[in-house]
Amino acid sequence: MRLEHANICVRDVDATIRFLQQAFPEFRVRHEGLTAQGARWVHVGTDETYVALQAAFARDERPFEPYSGRPGVNHLAYEVEDVEAVRRRLAEAGYRDSTPPNAHPYRKRVYFMDPGGNDWEFVEYLTEDRAKRHDYLLPERPTG
Repeated sequence: MRLEHANICVRDVDATIRFLQQAFPEFRVRHEGLTAQGARWVHVGTDETYVALQAAFARDERPFEPYSGRPGVNHLAYEVEDVEAVRRRLAEAGYRDSTPPNAHPYRKRVYFMDPGGNDWEFVEYLTEDRAKRHDYLLPERPTG
């Protein structure tokens, strides 16, 4: 079993595509079209995985804010081979690093906000041992 794709509404489809392609240079627009309401949608990713982006056509009085306790997606996470390379590409392109303090002996995580205020996690596992990868009892010490 695997998650084939996620489908999210975004304020600016093109800005989100640029963000994702900065994180993953291999991502491409696989297909695009219009919803029944006339909103643009795009599938961006690889042959194996993608994110479906749909242009938001409704405005909320208060836009969703990750981790606010309101319904919505706090973040999507991608497993990557080199988290520092992703961090470098995104930081050099001017995206905001939103990484909470964390240090785990078997995984590295970084988070970045896209232009629409969506938070994205990138995780690199430092071991093939699944028990160590997913050990939630080890304290995540602040890095400094």
